[in-house]
Amino acid sequence: MSSPVQLFRDQKYQELKGQCIQQGRLFEDPEFPASDESLFYQSAPPRKVEWKRPKDLCEDPHLFVNGISSHDLHQGILGNCWFVAACSCLALGKTLWQQVIPDFKEQEWDPKTPERYAGIFRFRFWCFGEWTEVVVDDQLPTMDGKLIYCHSNVKNEFWSALLEKAYAKLAGSYEALDGGSAADAIVDFTGAVAESIDLVQGKYGEIISEQMKLFEDLLKVHKRGGLISCSITPSSGRASEVETELGLIVGHAYSVTAIRKLRLGERLIFSFKAEKLFMIRLRNPWGKREWNGPWSDSSEEWKKVSSSERKSLGLTLENDGEFWMTFEDWCKNFTDVDICRIVNTSYFSIHKTWEKKMMHGAWTKDSEPLLNRCGGCFDNKETFLQNPQYIFDVKKTEDKVLISLQQEDRRKYKKEGKGDSIPIGFEILKVEDNRSYRLHKLTVQERVATSPYINTRTVFLKRVLKQGRYILIPTTFHPGILTRFILRLFTDVPSKLRELKADKPKMTCWSLLCGYPRRVTQIKIHSAEGLQKQDRSGGADPYVVVKCEKQSVRSPVQRDATCASFSTQAIFYRKNIDSPVIVQVWNSNVLCDQFLGQAVLAASPSDPREKQTLQLRGRGSREAAEVPGHITVRVFSSDDLVEL
Repeated sequence: MSSPVQLFRDQKYQELKGQCIQQGRLFEDPEFPASDESLFYQSAPPRKVEWKRPKDLCEDPHLFVNGISSHDLHQGILGNCWFVAACSCLALGKTLWQQVIPDFKEQEWDPKTPERYAGIFRFRFWCFGEWTEVVVDDQLPTMDGKLIYCHSNVKNEFWSALLEKAYAKLAGSYEALDGGSAADAIVDFTGAVAESIDLVQGKYGEIISEQMKLFEDLLKVHKRGGLISCSITPSSGRASEVETELGLIVGHAYSVTAIRKLRLGERLIFSFKAEKLFMIRLRNPWGKREWNGPWSDSSEEWKKVSSSERKSLGLTLENDGEFWMTFEDWCKNFTDVDICRIVNTSYFSIHKTWEKKMMHGAWTKDSEPLLNRCGGCFDNKETFLQNPQYIFDVKKTEDKVLISLQQEDRRKYKKEGKGDSIPIGFEILKVEDNRSYRLHKLTVQERVATSPYINTRTVFLKRVLKQGRYILIPTTFHPGILTRFILRLFTDVPSKLRELKADKPKMTCWSLLCGYPRRVTQIKIHSAEGLQKQDRSGGADPYVVVKCEKQSVRSPVQRDATCASFSTQAIFYRKNIDSPVIVQVWNSNVLCDQFLGQAVLAASPSDPREKQTLQLRGRGSREAAEVPGHITVRVFSSDDLVEL
């Protein structure tokens, strides 16, 4: 593990284990005792719970029996099917579960050296951007000699029960795990990037083209080690945990265990429109109760598939909770899917690799507007910019960007009745190419993307952005709400993501000698029209350069255009207010670029702030000779350096 591991409650596994072995006793965890306070904060179990160690429940306890499998798990009486579904997903990836259960061979019971067993285990979770090790003892809650929460279908296998205990300790109690999101648990197991998709809203059951795009996306995620879960949201007329006519459970999390394109037997190609079927395999955490529609375990459809194909699919006819469906039926019957992408940041990979940047931040309150950082969403016009602001660059002509905003996990606040996630989201604004101070007023900037605003722990967005500089503003939906967050940004090339903290240039000793800015000017170049033709085809390859004092900003080249659209923005902190802002238009050539004309602007605060079209002129003053073409610009200037 590349990053250092944090210790939950500062408990050191090896140290505690060594003490127990030396003293000849089994570990009892003072931080998560075998008592009611670890079980619940509000709703007590139906009967008295007895805490028992695995050796009291079976003859030959083990962490794993015949390895780890998604079939190992059963839910128990707690409403945490989401956690069990996440565990089923975790069991599919060896590198993933070995990260969560470190040194599993060292932790395993060894009948040859029983004196080395100390009743202590450790698990690792990705908590708020850091791998965190949680230590637990092996005392587990039981009734009538049976485990009441998550357990294996093999009586002497205990990895899932102990993992659940460590997760409950992290959350504050077992009851805090009642109701949750499989995506959140998968992120905690893997550090993956979670995305939630509403299958109904996206009309995936109706629009075949969208369905196929989603299938290919999920297939790619699954092949690259990503984890997927799905559920049916209870509607107004349908209660949770109710079974549909086709055997699916409402309000229940299922794990996706396989996605395949199924080849039909040779003889049957002519009796079907397609040679391949798009299939998906799911698992019910209860370990029973399966889909009974087309392609269910014992359905007639399987007779159309060769026995070798059935064998390669691992088709079993037991009621083990695992079943196949066509992707179309899946889109029509499920309402929500959680996709957890294991984003590849390794440079030694055959697959696409991403550049990752992660920032820790917080929404904090201050009566001084320039220091306030909890301004709410974009609808709060007066305070929206009073939020943390992060700047990043897109260096390529276009780049696909993945953004994940995750708020602090609130399960630990369930005891105080504040366990629900806060509605959060973010805005992305295209800003001036040379901006390096906080944004105070929306003028020439473009609003290019808005995430959904939802009360889930994580909000995710995928976007293709054009070359330029951007500000990402994470917000709570309502102003004045305080909590911490982590922001993760994945791009193809380094983005230089960083927080903007300063409101204006810093006053230093050099400022006394060299001068300090007295005016701030923003300018946006919208277009250049009527330019002189530069080549035989009657076109030009123009770009603009905006200059002020010793700074300049250059736009990308617009190919083959005498009327070119630009979206170039620049901001200048001007020490000499008499020094003008100059906008030059150039033609890009292989050997030597050619000057096409310029406009000189005084850019004073009293100048109009609307769009203005200016005649291009030759080099020199504002009164230089006119040349063909004109540019459309918008300019804002202020002598208050924190107005813009």
